[in-house]
Amino acid sequence: MYQTRSSLIKFSVWMMVFFMVGWLTSYFYNDIGDFQTEVVAVDESDSQDEIDLGLFWDVKDLLDSAYVDLSKVNSEEMLYGAIDGLVDSVDDPYTVFMDPEETKEFQENMGGELEGIGAELTIENGELVIVTPFKGSPAETKGLLPNDIIYLIDGERANEMSVFDAIMAIRGEAGTTVNLTIVREGEGEPLVFDIERAKIEIDSVEWEVIDGENGKSIGYISIYQFGDKTEDEFQEAVNDIVLANVDGVILDMRNNGGGYLDTAVAVISEFASGQNKAVAVKMRDDVNNEIYYTTGDASFAGLPLVVLVNSGSASASEIVAGALQDYETGIIMGEQTFGKGSVQTVEPLSDGSSLRMTVAKWYTPSDRSIDDVGITPDITVTDVYETEEDEQLDEAISYLSGM
Repeated sequence: MYQTRSSLIKFSVWMMVFFMVGWLTSYFYNDIGDFQTEVVAVDESDSQDEIDLGLFWDVKDLLDSAYVDLSKVNSEEMLYGAIDGLVDSVDDPYTVFMDPEETKEFQENMGGELEGIGAELTIENGELVIVTPFKGSPAETKGLLPNDIIYLIDGERANEMSVFDAIMAIRGEAGTTVNLTIVREGEGEPLVFDIERAKIEIDSVEWEVIDGENGKSIGYISIYQFGDKTEDEFQEAVNDIVLANVDGVILDMRNNGGGYLDTAVAVISEFASGQNKAVAVKMRDDVNNEIYYTTGDASFAGLPLVVLVNSGSASASEIVAGALQDYETGIIMGEQTFGKGSVQTVEPLSDGSSLRMTVAKWYTPSDRSIDDVGITPDITVTDVYETEEDEQLDEAISYLSGM
């Protein structure tokens, strides 16, 4: 069912756009591993009542024969519009039809150099919402925050644009500027930002050894995404920190929008000893369900652990946090996570268009679904974005220093 790093393009929760990238993805990677599409024969007892598609053709024939502005009737646009409506009717923000132009743009964004403001987006209640501004990006530098609603893009209403048009309006050549009007909870008036676009580069992992209180030495590992290089970089961080003989570890996954499933399992395996369930993936047909297990080689087994999360922690980062919380391997600290517990794949279509479709849900080892709910921290610590202090990191250091 699942194939490690297959060549299929998938997407996850969000619209990872780097404000401009393949939207509804999690940093260009499948939210929950690399999914291999499989054609499954469906028993007619499981299918919906047959629909009389003659009604569709009747309406099209009427438009073709009698609509007053015949020159405005474009059969291809009518077809794509009808498919859009069909897909929209399932009421799933992660199931989306892409016409050939959108598909080409999506594929180009999955590789190559990106230019934009550096953020991850999703759709909530019809609004374009920031999931995560990436570390060091123009979006973060200018002060955009998770859960900010993008109201206007260069003066145009974002919720009146198609998803594709909104993303393309935000994207642009490095050095150019986009004007965003943001609605933020707690602010009486909209906030206006002029943000200069840039080439976006994100490191997967950063690490260091921190001098804590009471003479304690603390290993700090920050994972920004679960991508192609993350597992190797994470292993290097693990090796360095093990050699430092630390008294505890902080795993920081704040503003991590997700990535590969197998990388998430590799991270869990360094903290949870034994070969245990890491995550379960459940399909519509139970026979296709799959369970992933830890490797049993935990370098940090027994070490005090704090996992930092916030509202920008989504998908694969929630898989890690959920498993470690279930096994009581460490303390989850910070803020409620995003709540992305579904799996998507992209199906190419004959004319170059494609369908991105939710095909499964994932569950924590204790069979919890966090979809639309998120993970509740064991210790809630709110970061005050207006200050330069990192209250959550400070609290994690203090917690481990006191153990």
